[in-house]
Amino acid sequence: MTTRTFSHCALALAILGGLTAVSNLALAAQKPKSPAKPAPAAKPAASEEKPAAPPAAAAPSPLISAMQEEMDRNLAVLSQQKPATYFLGYTITEQQVAEVQGSNGALLHSLENRSRWLEVQLRVGSYELDNTRRVGERGPVFGASPGTPVAVDDDPLPLRRAMWLETDRQFRTASEALLRIETGKQIKVETAEGQAPDFSRQKPQVSFSPRAQFTLNRQPWEAKVRLYTSAFRSSPTVLNSIVTMRAEARNQYQVNSEGTRLQFGRLHYRLELYIQSKAPDGMDINRYSNFDWADPAGMPSDARVLERVKGMVREVEALTAAPLVEPFAGPALLTGRAAAVFFHEVFGHRAEGHRQKDINEGQTFARKVGEQIMPEFITIVDDPTERRAGSTDLLGNYPFDDEGVPAERVTLVERGVLKGFLMSRSPLTGFPASNGHGRRQPGFSAVSRQGNLIIRSERAVSNAKLREQLKEEIRKKGKPFGLLIDDLEGGFTFTGRGLPQAFQMLPLVVYRVYADGRPDELVRGVDIAGTPLVSLTKIVATGDTPEVFNGFCGAESGSVPVAAVSPSILISEIEVQKKETATDKPPILPPPHHDPAAKGVKP
Repeated sequence: MTTRTFSHCALALAILGGLTAVSNLALAAQKPKSPAKPAPAAKPAASEEKPAAPPAAAAPSPLISAMQEEMDRNLAVLSQQKPATYFLGYTITEQQVAEVQGSNGALLHSLENRSRWLEVQLRVGSYELDNTRRVGERGPVFGASPGTPVAVDDDPLPLRRAMWLETDRQFRTASEALLRIETGKQIKVETAEGQAPDFSRQKPQVSFSPRAQFTLNRQPWEAKVRLYTSAFRSSPTVLNSIVTMRAEARNQYQVNSEGTRLQFGRLHYRLELYIQSKAPDGMDINRYSNFDWADPAGMPSDARVLERVKGMVREVEALTAAPLVEPFAGPALLTGRAAAVFFHEVFGHRAEGHRQKDINEGQTFARKVGEQIMPEFITIVDDPTERRAGSTDLLGNYPFDDEGVPAERVTLVERGVLKGFLMSRSPLTGFPASNGHGRRQPGFSAVSRQGNLIIRSERAVSNAKLREQLKEEIRKKGKPFGLLIDDLEGGFTFTGRGLPQAFQMLPLVVYRVYADGRPDELVRGVDIAGTPLVSLTKIVATGDTPEVFNGFCGAESGSVPVAAVSPSILISEIEVQKKETATDKPPILPPPHHDPAAKGVKP
């Protein structure tokens, strides 16, 4: 299937649809005070063991017993059918969401709702070969539907009825899929990677955490979004402003036929600031900023938000007047936020385990374990168990993944050498078990995804020294200038064989840096483009101050919260191309509150 992605980091609100072999990253920057500390490495999960229930932190929800009873009833029959059901799992995702949004000094909407979504994972055949196998160019069939909404009441009978109907649909589709797969295997060639088992055996997990929930008085936030968006009206350059406050409590309940019984939740608050402008040549100029917090006490003050508003206005005014940059290849310094996106796109998606298995994927690193793929001073881990980096909450934190496997710290690269992959319950040769990275948005099937990607360096220098090294690279290569990439709206990458193995990053704030002592010059109109294997080898040094990029990444299993932590990096050569642009001119008239001739309009 042809794959594309679109990145709209500016809002980072909509659920970003993803297609096969594609990443779409929408992130928002926050700076930590210190680098994240690694958690102890977790041992691989054992197979076919009885669950040992830890002391319960909370009483199980009534949903757990209803799910268990209906699973036992369905499995008793379906395990005797031909083909037999060998695995059955149920997940209910409960969401409580409150959202307040304003624009240009007025309230757009204020709402709160609660919903539940049921998903059934049913597999027929065996752990070695089941209905999810991808044969040739045919995509896997995970089930008859991505799930179904269920009642928010705890009454077990309506819930069990929905489970019964969804299970029946899943069984019919899975049975037909397995028949086609067994036929296809006779006429289709499989790669060595594709011959690995279809499902891993994992140790059952039993854990009950307190339910995440919040009580929010939306009225003060309605006043705040009016205040913040009114502040953007100070500049006639700002054509439109949107401020969104969103609170979400998400709880997940999981039961499966291996013995796993889980309930866990997470509370997340986000305030997003977004403004739009337009340069005289028609190019759209956008600026985005956000605040994330997990504890209500972490809410930013009005003074802090309004200071950020002033900074965004200054930036958009400067960008509107900034000169355009022509296509260029030369040295570049990426600040920590930009570097975090770079590693997420260029390396992170290609280290996701399911991409090594699929013949339609580029399989960039499938056979490179033990080989050096980047400079020896770089080490990369993905650690969803990390809750914070310095003072910043990490969005990629979770206790269990969406397949019921405990989150684990995984070393992906050690001193430049590839050590392993992010694994879901889809095994690879040499990697038979999940390491807790099977993730998905409700309504999608889980695949291996990033959580908290953390980059560490043994060649760290001060940011001032890194700038001097950038100037040295400019002089060495005889370039008129180098680039400082300070902020991005996101990025995307193509990993499938049907398209070039390339990535693209979408900068928002870019400076020309001159080696002759001239001051940095703000410029606009460029995107970063490149290919992974070459780009990773051109990193020559890093800074010593890690920064965090928090956001949402859209790919084939939907949009999931992620974080990346990285110091600044110096790249000896990077390529930039012209940014896509519009040709509409800015409005002819000034805004009403900046027009002296406008009657009855207050500034």
